[in-house]
Amino acid sequence: MRWEELAVNEYTGTLMEDGRLTIPGEIRRRLGLRTGDKLTFTIVGDEVHIRSPRAALEAVFGSIKPVPGTTTEDFERQIDEASATAAKRRYSRASR
Repeated sequence: MRWEELAVNEYTGTLMEDGRLTIPGEIRRRLGLRTGDKLTFTIVGDEVHIRSPRAALEAVFGSIKPVPGTTTEDFERQIDEASATAAKRRYSRASR
């Protein structure tokens, strides 16, 4: 199934002369993006897919050997803690 069949909304960004790309606010909010965040760009045929750092991390989950002395649960706990911290930041900004 192609992504177009899954897409509910389509957004338009603007590519600036210096190569910067403006990402629409709704996308930034949904992905929890903040100024300075890194994004992953993947070329698939003639399409470019953009993912948040968390989505990129989830895509490679299991492809990296664990650090000795750690478990999958440790890794998942760290992801959950980072997600909770990001959610608190978003809620804090939204309630201002």
